[in-house]
Formats: sequence, structure tokens, C-alpha cells
Amino acid sequence: APAYHLILEGILILWIIRLIFSKTYKLQERSDLTEKEKEELIEEWQPEPLVPPVSKDHPSFNYNIVTGDEAACFAIQKGLQASRSSIKYFKHNDMNDLERLLKEQEVEDQKNPRKARVTRRFIVVEGLYINTGDICPLPQLVELKYKYKVRIFLEESLSFGVLGEHGRGVTEHFGINIDDIDLISANMENALASIGGFCCGRSFVIDHQRLSGQGYCFSASLPPLLASAAIEGLNIMEENTEVFHTLRMKCKRIHKALQRTQGLKVVGESISPAFHLQLEKSTGCREKDVKLLQDIVDYVSAINDH
Repeated sequence: APAYHLILEGILILWIIRLIFSKTYKLQERSDLTEKEKEELIEEWQPEPLVPPVSKDHPSFNYNIVTGDEAACFAIQKGLQASRSSIKYFKHNDMNDLERLLKEQEVEDQKNPRKARVTRRFIVVEGLYINTGDICPLPQLVELKYKYKVRIFLEESLSFGVLGEHGRGVTEHFGINIDDIDLISANMENALASIGGFCCGRSFVIDHQRLSGQGYCFSASLPPLLASAAIEGLNIMEENTEVFHTLRMKCKRIHKALQRTQGLKVVGESISPAFHLQLEKSTGCREKDVKLLQDIVDYVSAINDH
């Protein structure tokens, strides 16, 4: 190879070695910022958001407002919690307290009409309360529904198959048009002696539920045998309405008999198959009250065993 080629290659190799091992920057004297400069930098600094801005239409922003009875059963309480709604409770069967909450919400809606247009409002009650044995005042609830433009969700697990001439629940008991109720739900573990439950209401509500609940219907449905048992129970209710009259007579009879029990009082409607026995006078200590009631239950159970 020509000598100038070797010289050129040697120069290139030395240049590459110099690039590799030489420093690309020069250390300068460190200069600390003054307090004023630090404050100015802090004021100018804008932190970047950890996540991008969330749209106002995001499903997590739930504008539902639910007003429920404070004596609602455990299932209703957990369902309301799972709904991620704004929940308010009114005093048990107190329509004045309910109207007070509805008026307060009406004032809030007037302050922000834009939000009010997308806000859904519901009243959730039981037809026959399992925690108290009381019947909800449905006629007054329907009046408040139309007055304040809210929807009524009625839970009839205990009232279905009990109230009304044909056992159709609290709507039949009060003679209320079923179209005035937006959604009725009930389980089939009481009057129908099966498992599972049902919902009924306006077509657009049920169509949405049918579409959204297909996964549950096809993965957690009741066995065919119990579905047939529930259907047969409905047939019996349709054909033999005398059973409801007999049920009411028996409820009134046992309700009247238990009222004569010394030291105890009966709480609940006389036509309700579920009512509560309470101490007429409390001992002043909850633990002692519970123990006394448990002793009564144990005593009665021992008599029945013999």
C-alpha cells in the first residue's frame, strides 16, 4: 500500500481514539442560585399532570341522586353503595322529611341548571319493610314523584305474594296504577319458595337491563327445576286467590295473640307475615336486652324441640 495511505489511516485511528477518550464537556465553576432566583423558578414551574384530563362524560362521574328510606334492608343499602350515586336517607316512612330533602335538591338544581339536566333522581323504598314490618305510604310517594319529577324504585320481596287481593303487592293493596312505578323488583325466596328474582317496569328500562345483564342471566341463573317451581307458584297465586285472604287472617290472629305477651310489644302491620317483638321496657343496656331476647328465643326453641 502507498505510504500516504498508511499515514492517513494512522491519523484517522488516532483521531478516533481521541474522540473516544476525550471529554465532551468542560467542568465549570459551580454557581449556586440565590433565594430570589429559586423562588422565581418555583413560581414559574408548572408540574405535568400524571394522567391526561378526564372527560366530563366519564362513567365514574355519576350524577344519580338516590333518596332512600333509612329502614331499607341490607340488600338495598349495598346496592345503593355499589351504584356510586349520591345517597340521602329520609326518616322511616316520614313523607315530610322526604319532601324536605326533595326541596333541598330542587334548590341545588336551580343553582346549576346545566348539571340538573343530566342528573337522574330516584326514590328507593320497600313495599313491606323487613326491618320494621311496616307498609310504605305509596300514594304519598307517587304524589311526590310527579311533584318533584323523580323516579320510584319499589322493592317488593316481602310484599309480593302477600299484599293485595291477588298478591300482586303494595300497588294492588293501595289501588295504585302500576305504570306510576318506574321499576319493581323482588326476590322469589319468600312467597314463591324458590331462588332468584325478577324486575319489571317500563319497556325502555327493562330493555336496557336485559342488554346489560346477559352475562349474569347466562352464568348465574337459577336451575330449571327452581324456575319451574317459581312458575308453578305464580300459577297457584293466579288460580287460588283465597290463599291471600287466609294468610291475612292468620297474620292478624298471631299478631293479636302476641300483643298479650307480658313484657313484649309487637311492631309492624297486623297483615304482615314479618313483624318484630321488642322489649316493652329496656333495661338500659343493649347487651342485657339482647341477652334477654336470646334467652326467650332459646326457651321457646327448647319447648318446640320437646
